[in-house]
Amino acid sequence: MDERPDWARRMVEERAARGWSQTDAVRALMARLPADQVVSSEQDLLRQWKRWEAGESQPTKYRSAIAQTFGTTTGAFFPERGRRDGRAEVLQVSGMDTVDIIARLRASDVDGATLDALRITADRLCCEYAYMPADQLLLEGRAWLARVVGLQHQRISLAQHRELVALAGQLSLLVGCVEYDAGRPRDAEATRQAALMLGQEAGELSVQGWAHEMRAWFALTRGDYRGVIVAAEAGLAVAPNESVAAQLYAQQAKAWARLGDRSQTEVALDKGRQLLERLPYPENIENHFVVDPGKYDFYRMDALRRVGENRIAEQLANQVIRAGTDFDGTERSPMRNAEARVTLGVVAAREGDLDSALAYGEKALAGDRKSLPSLAMVAADLGQALQFHYADASEAQAFIAHLRELRGGQ
Repeated sequence: MDERPDWARRMVEERAARGWSQTDAVRALMARLPADQVVSSEQDLLRQWKRWEAGESQPTKYRSAIAQTFGTTTGAFFPERGRRDGRAEVLQVSGMDTVDIIARLRASDVDGATLDALRITADRLCCEYAYMPADQLLLEGRAWLARVVGLQHQRISLAQHRELVALAGQLSLLVGCVEYDAGRPRDAEATRQAALMLGQEAGELSVQGWAHEMRAWFALTRGDYRGVIVAAEAGLAVAPNESVAAQLYAQQAKAWARLGDRSQTEVALDKGRQLLERLPYPENIENHFVVDPGKYDFYRMDALRRVGENRIAEQLANQVIRAGTDFDGTERSPMRNAEARVTLGVVAAREGDLDSALAYGEKALAGDRKSLPSLAMVAADLGQALQFHYADASEAQAFIAHLRELRGGQ
């Protein structure tokens, strides 16, 4: 059993994916060291690198440069673990469970404890996006959105009104995402527009930025890649320093990769990486509307798969699955894991392993929690690889037919 830290194993995997020797990796690292991190010699750093890969010591002051060497963020390479229990936090902070909150909402005025509970409830719902069945989350999200909107008819201060509008915007974003996952694009677009207006009314740049990000995501899954770039630019103009900007850059990178422009793909990915490096580590990485540094590996995986970087895309796919799976095998991020398995299937198909390609593809499509438009878009890459390499294989053609059904059923 490999007992080395995750970052040590990843250093080896990242290096191997690029075909680098340890000396190659050290030279790449030295080229990215800031001026104040002077090393005595390449050989000294090489000795340290070997100890890092063995897990014998930690590269404390070199973490950022190591992450940059491999094109990712410090938070992704050296993650800070920890999850929050949203339901428990509602009780801890406010002393109220759902029934108590609803009772408070029916009162003639709203106090600080009730607003705290609403904030944490909205946060909990956004955390449950990754794994809760879409129909259940949609029902609960709409119910809480209606409750928050209803409060505006009660006696509240101007500050409370602004906060309730912002909460309504956040819940609208969530509902719109789930509607789109469930194959209801018209409902999702109407909800997205409502979220944008609520964000503008409340002056919430993050809500506005995410509304533009949703527009970019919708365009991406429709194949409107120029539309992705335009929507992302609109979001960046509104919220250039919010964490959503990193996801906007990621959506641009995905679009540029599908347009065949590798240079622009790399520029967009690096802009997002640099932004995440400047921002503090998120307080709650489980919230769907928080761009945690580790999620950037997921974005890079998609873009690099599209531009044909098989080895690096494969390494990132394995990293995404590890990061999205608990020690007991429970998947915290089933939708990300599904797309990672599609990536592994694409690489297998390109390299002549039909059985593995189909096995990865079937497992990706079998999950209960999925975003139909996103999964269909990514799975189309696997279908194209199977069609190109295995046009005469009946099992490959059967899987391609399944993909067509999935795409047509959105």
